[in-house]
Amino acid sequence: MSSATPMTPAEYWDKYRPYRGEGEEPRPAAERFEWTGVPGQGPGAEVLGKPANALDLGPAEGENAAYLARRGVRVTGVDFSATQVARAQRFWSDLPGLEFVHAEACAFLAADSRRWDAIYSTWGAVWFTDPDTLFPLITQRLCPGGVFAFSHREPIVGQYGAQAMGGRWLEGRSSELIVHRWQFTAPQWSDLLKRHGFLNIQTEIIPGHEPGELGTLLVRGTRPSADGHL
Repeated sequence: MSSATPMTPAEYWDKYRPYRGEGEEPRPAAERFEWTGVPGQGPGAEVLGKPANALDLGPAEGENAAYLARRGVRVTGVDFSATQVARAQRFWSDLPGLEFVHAEACAFLAADSRRWDAIYSTWGAVWFTDPDTLFPLITQRLCPGGVFAFSHREPIVGQYGAQAMGGRWLEGRSSELIVHRWQFTAPQWSDLLKRHGFLNIQTEIIPGHEPGELGTLLVRGTRPSADGHL
């Protein structure tokens, strides 16, 4: 087995966009908040309302976090890939009010006592973490009335719940490394959010860029205010 083969899920994500090595390419433009990965497709940062601060779970290169920071939002990005954190820190070191932390999402939420006006994930940690573990922690760290929003690929019919990923470095290695993603239909996500106390739940399928291509599922919920209302 090659020494470059990842042995843990975190190391697997170290390999995300490996061609973007240090100094080889300019940083992303971060001219718009993107939920789909296709520039200009679907809604933007308005989904989050007008937060003073925000937490990005799984920011990778950090372009969405940078977009918000440029508009005065204090943003913390948490990623458990050391490579991605180092890359984001290098790309956006000039932006005030923006930090990137190397940590697993649940461990960070359990340890850090701060609260955020918005917590979001774009094809990030929410897709790759058991919601019954993650959502209670998000509820604790989201300000009353705060927004929780996330996106992931539109699920394939019948492939719901925890699904083992395939692809490079994973094929034929189920005995040593499994990377799961949790994907549900819009009604299933709505039920999960309701069960964990969220209100004002909205879901949207943003169509794929090409005909027949899977789109993006965008989900949004609000934590009740102190009196139990929005």
